[in-house]
Amino acid sequence: MKKVNGLIIILDVLLAVICIYMVVSDGKKKEEVYRTSGRNIREEAEIKQIALTFDDGPHPYYTEQLLDGLKERGVVVTFFVTGEHASLHPEIIKRMHEEGHVIGNHTYSHMQLRKDNREAFKKEIQHTNQVIKELTGEDVVYVRPPYGSWDREMEKELNMIPVLWSVDPMDWCTENARTVAQRVREKVEDNSIVLLHDYFDTSVTAALEIVDELLEEGYEFVTVEEMVFG
Repeated sequence: MKKVNGLIIILDVLLAVICIYMVVSDGKKKEEVYRTSGRNIREEAEIKQIALTFDDGPHPYYTEQLLDGLKERGVVVTFFVTGEHASLHPEIIKRMHEEGHVIGNHTYSHMQLRKDNREAFKKEIQHTNQVIKELTGEDVVYVRPPYGSWDREMEKELNMIPVLWSVDPMDWCTENARTVAQRVREKVEDNSIVLLHDYFDTSVTAALEIVDELLEEGYEFVTVEEMVFG
């Protein structure tokens, strides 16, 4: 009888040890899951977004070159095209749309809004909307007024969202792609909207350099639509 009681006591001790081990082990697993989950949350929180935007195109060669580079890198951007150039190169507009880029309006002839041409400016936007919709099948939501000249009343009249910019490397006035890329690097931050032009070879070269460098720094490239609506 004493031997039986002794065995029972030994078994009880073993069971207690096993239970303690399982509790501690489970606790470590939970702690590891928490740490991993917390790290993922922090890493997601640290992702910085940037929107590259290109005005004045499409250009018959440089825009195609840019699209090739963006496709290779899996990056989407926003193009603010003129109706005139869109009409001349409809196949490029269709490619932009098919590859997931957002296409916005930059008036028909790159007209700057002034006090004396408001109606003509409005008609240019409407005409360009029509050109783009005929090519993509979708309504145009975003407009970038040339030189940033805008009338808030037109937002209601045209039912469109104006998109300006926060980083302007002045790519149109230099032939040095490295200079353009460096200017962007110096000013860019989370949620920056960068103004570039796909009508110059140096701008396209700079844009792809910017993409490569900022991807390395952990930036995520999004369209203005993703930035506005999350």
